[in-house]
Amino acid sequence: MFTGLVETQGKVVALKPEGPGVRLSLESPLIAGSAALGDSIAVNGCCLTVVSIAENVVDFEAGEETLKRTNLGQLEDGSVVNLERSLQLGDRLGGHLVTGHIDTTATLAERNDDGEWCTMWFEVPQEYARQMASKGSVAIDGISLTLVDVTDIRFSVALIPHTLDATTLGGRKQGDTVNIETDLLAKYVQRQLETK
Repeated sequence: MFTGLVETQGKVVALKPEGPGVRLSLESPLIAGSAALGDSIAVNGCCLTVVSIAENVVDFEAGEETLKRTNLGQLEDGSVVNLERSLQLGDRLGGHLVTGHIDTTATLAERNDDGEWCTMWFEVPQEYARQMASKGSVAIDGISLTLVDVTDIRFSVALIPHTLDATTLGGRKQGDTVNIETDLLAKYVQRQLETK
């Protein structure tokens, strides 16, 4: 379980084919210095398991399904990703409960910069837009954000300068693909309504 508060960023230093997936090597002094084998780390919001640590580099294995259903399959050497260590009991919950299980991807449809601030509109499959509501929560590439406006297939978020500087969203441009995890409570509410 995660909070959606990105702790640091990591840089891809290697992507090696391994079985039907890849071994993903990320350079991140913070994560490498505190992680242990088997720990869960959110990489662009996708929960991955630490399989190796060497100096400032942490390795993960990403299977074929993960690569297809997330934007991790688009990574290449030098790509930057958002990283968050898993939540521990007793930690403060500053974002919202994020599982690290990506529901879908979305496309950045529109970016409106206003000085150091920004509003972004994303297009998402309609079935996932139904799990969103204005002022509700969404995780975009592992970042806990508040939804501003929601339509049948689009939603917007307003980003402060800190979020743009401290996460990958600052460098995102129109057409880019991001990972989406809808709010956990919304999924259960939708499921209950569908089964009645």
